[in-house]
Amino acid sequence: MTRSSAAHPTPRSTARSVGKHGVDPRLLEVLICPVTRGPLTYDKSANELVSRSAGLAYPIRDGVPIMLRDEARELSTAE
Repeated sequence: MTRSSAAHPTPRSTARSVGKHGVDPRLLEVLICPVTRGPLTYDKSANELVSRSAGLAYPIRDGVPIMLRDEARELSTAE
């Protein structure tokens, strides 16, 4: 017997679930700053999630946001 693909869908590969931004777009909709609990914006050129209220930028490595205060970069006053 063969299994129907509808009954047992094939898991999506990481490459297909990651958007052009380097991180899954659905993930960007639900993530918040762990320090302020405020919204984040995506900086495509730096590949970071930015919290203006905390003055921090969280790196994205291999499509995974690193949401740790110790890993975040402090924003300069010009940013």
